[in-house]
Amino acid sequence: MLRAALALAGLAWLFMAASAWAGPPFFTDDPVPVPYRHWELYLATQDLKEQGGGSGTAPHFEANYGALPELQLHLIVPLAWDRPEGEGTAYGLGDLELGAKYRLLREGEIMPQVGVFPLVTLPTGDQERGLGSGQCDVFVPLWLQKSWGAWTSYGGGGYWINPGSGNRNYWFTGVVVQRQFSDWLALGGELYHTIPDTVEGGEHTGYNLGAMVDFTPEQHLLVSAGSDLSGDTDLTFYLGYQLTWGPPDKDK
Repeated sequence: MLRAALALAGLAWLFMAASAWAGPPFFTDDPVPVPYRHWELYLATQDLKEQGGGSGTAPHFEANYGALPELQLHLIVPLAWDRPEGEGTAYGLGDLELGAKYRLLREGEIMPQVGVFPLVTLPTGDQERGLGSGQCDVFVPLWLQKSWGAWTSYGGGGYWINPGSGNRNYWFTGVVVQRQFSDWLALGGELYHTIPDTVEGGEHTGYNLGAMVDFTPEQHLLVSAGSDLSGDTDLTFYLGYQLTWGPPDKDK
């Protein structure tokens, strides 16, 4: 476990994050940790186009490691960009994200899988240039998942602790439904909602449609796009390459 933590810290220094992103390619996450002693590595971009400008990552690097049979360690180290309407683009290191996913219950015939995935973002980005929040944010969610044949649904929500002048703590909730159409293709859709995260902000209800393509058992492409149904986000977009590997493990 110590070696895994040191490896993640080393990757952070090598790549030296913007907003916190959840389960690729969606905002909503699932309770399933990376299998024990397995790795997930992502090279991706996730971007928002809003009224008044745009922001995102180009790229961000994500690493997940199965440190214990039910425990996953998590790291995101993006290069962030921010472009207010009518202004130039700022680019640089954003806010670092750390987390640990722990599965509380495995899926049964009736019961869903249940897990927690607390996250913390560290203020490593330049707040004055729009590349970071300027404070530590903490997310404490509960996620559930259930499968029926080729269909899988997961979702839940949690509470964001969002300090800072003009900010307020807020709730996020979301659900994903996806179907495995073949050995190499899965398609899914997401619906999510957040209450205002600032004193003068509004609520957001949005959706994303996505695809997961398996080139090989180790190489994967993930893509999604969507928009707000109510709110000021015109477009959300995610594109990522995922590399997975680890020792043979029958107990996923």
